Amino acid sequence: MSVDSHLQVGYVCRAHGLKGEVAIKTFDPGSSSLLEVPRVLLRLRDGSEKVHTLRELRQTPREFLVVLEGISGRTASEALVGATVLAFREDLPPPEEGEYFQGDLVGLSVTSPDGEALGTIEEIWNTGEVPTLVIRGGARGELAVPFVKTFVPSVDLVARTAIVEPPEFLE
Repeated sequence: MSVDSHLQVGYVCRAHGLKGEVAIKTFDPGSSSLLEVPRVLLRLRDGSEKVHTLRELRQTPREFLVVLEGISGRTASEALVGATVLAFREDLPPPEEGEYFQGDLVGLSVTSPDGEALGTIEEIWNTGEVPTLVIRGGARGELAVPFVKTFVPSVDLVARTAIVEPPEFLE
């Protein structure tokens, strides 16, 4: 399996205060990955990338407020707004058996249990208790499927495939 050395964990949503702090919103609101890493890779809107050490970090109910090494002042933090925040895979503990990094699921080809091509996982919505896989590109149109064993009985990261039994398939 070809594994990207970085995982997208969120984005810089705004500058905070006057001293260069930024607010980072994670794609998975329940994620604590930023609390576990010493550094992040920021991919700016222009495509440039830079590694930053996390000097200070505090969690609020909606976001993380972060002081990044080398960023001081409001102007510097405002320049980071919209940047994608990526964690180094090597800095994160590996997922447990049957668990996956959500970023690894995006791009998987999806079929039904009987082999019907349903499309590709293009997004993951984190709006409830469990993530919802958004599958597009199949003949059935867009599918939104809760990421639970009942609806997603099989994931094969090596083959880059998943078997999905959308709720409307169940009797």
